[in-house]
Amino acid sequence: MDAQSPLAGVLWPPNGKPVSVLLRAAILAVAGAVLLTVSAKVNLQLPFVPMTLQTLVVLMIGAAYGWRLGTATVALYLLLGACGLPVFAGPTGGLKVLLGATAGFLFGFVVAAFITGWLAERGWDRSVGWLFLGMGFGHFIILSMGWAWLSFGVGLGVGKALIVGVTPFLAGALLKNAIGALLIPLAYGAG
Repeated sequence: MDAQSPLAGVLWPPNGKPVSVLLRAAILAVAGAVLLTVSAKVNLQLPFVPMTLQTLVVLMIGAAYGWRLGTATVALYLLLGACGLPVFAGPTGGLKVLLGATAGFLFGFVVAAFITGWLAERGWDRSVGWLFLGMGFGHFIILSMGWAWLSFGVGLGVGKALIVGVTPFLAGALLKNAIGALLIPLAYGAG
């Protein structure tokens, strides 16, 4: 498929002037980083584990912004956290978080935004079913990178990392996929 304009480009098209394009991108990136910060503070208590809305927002940013701006936005979020701003769940910030138990998940956000954005630019964001599948790929990346880090970086071992770092989040990932896959195509109708 040929690349298509993502939702942000449809609702707020760039006008082609370099300064205006950069200003638009900066505004969208900051807005996305703020939304990610807010989503990290929303704490839904599941039976065995707390869950935030971060992965939903990461995947929606990728789908709405496309791979370039979506990836840059999530990278900006991590940079703000690395600088010590309390943007992560907790609220916490600093390099300690980016090297701690959740590091794999956090760095997985960047890859997931890239993949979801790339697929969205190929039209997957215009169909509930395709976007659900695309967001599923994104969640797979996030959970896989988190699992790998917990297994080998933190040293929990493969089995225990799967039990504590992946399994409790599967139902939430499916629910978040459904929400995102409904909202993004719906927004095209509003545009």
